[in-house]
Amino acid sequence: MATDDAEFLAERFEAHHSRLRAVAHRMLGSAIEADDAVQEAWVRLSRSQGESESAGREIDNMAGWLTTVVGRVCLDMLRSRHSRAEEPLDDWTPAPSCEDPDPAQDALLADSLGVALLVVLDTLTPGERLAFVLHDLFGVRHEQVASIVDRTPEAARQLAGRARRRVRGAQEPDVDPARQRKVVDAFLSAARDGDLVKLLAVLDPDVVARSEAGVVAGATAVAAVASGFAFVGAVVRPALIDGATGLAVLFEGRVERTLGFTFVRGGRIAVIDVVADLDRISELEVELL
Repeated sequence: MATDDAEFLAERFEAHHSRLRAVAHRMLGSAIEADDAVQEAWVRLSRSQGESESAGREIDNMAGWLTTVVGRVCLDMLRSRHSRAEEPLDDWTPAPSCEDPDPAQDALLADSLGVALLVVLDTLTPGERLAFVLHDLFGVRHEQVASIVDRTPEAARQLAGRARRRVRGAQEPDVDPARQRKVVDAFLSAARDGDLVKLLAVLDPDVVARSEAGVVAGATAVAAVASGFAFVGAVVRPALIDGATGLAVLFEGRVERTLGFTFVRGGRIAVIDVVADLDRISELEVELL
């Protein structure tokens, strides 16, 4: 590709960069993963135009083309999460959504969408999440969504509709710290005892547990993982993790794992975020209770 053509292509891509990143961020919930998805879109655009003498000029609708590519990349990433979730987790190790999250950017996402919406987005299937984000948040037509998820426009409309109903029905987060503490204590006691019945009593039916090893969805699956969680040689203390109710797992007096919880109204646990990477833990404010 000639230098002038390469510069022209880069300029056209850059004109859409902010919107593409916003789309990817809302679909993936992670600033770092969003950057990876946008970079992959650039790689695919460059590759597709690499042998063209009019790089980027033959794509009439660059915005639509790039949105489709980013959508497909994000869909693959979401499906990969779900496929990993089907595998048993031998251990709960680092962090929500990606290895090196960008806390500032992800906080902005939480502010713009709201915690309740982020929680329910994590319970959607990849297709539902993509259809909802693209259509309801960014106004992408169902026909274009259909081409990304390999469905008919009517099927894409149904995906978005199902997601919309779940979002509208999402419960507001529970903010009662005393009730949260009781739920966390009950969770810890049940996990130590391997009591699936008591674990199910404190877990929301659509709970998700997120770690570097993957995402586990559904109360039965999360309870099974939690009941096998090993505390041998560890001291587990209730703690505030960056101000939120959680648990700290200590070995020889050092925090080596944290469990952060998000609750829905009524006090059930909706999300469990597990962090075991020591560098990430060092960035958290952990206050033992």
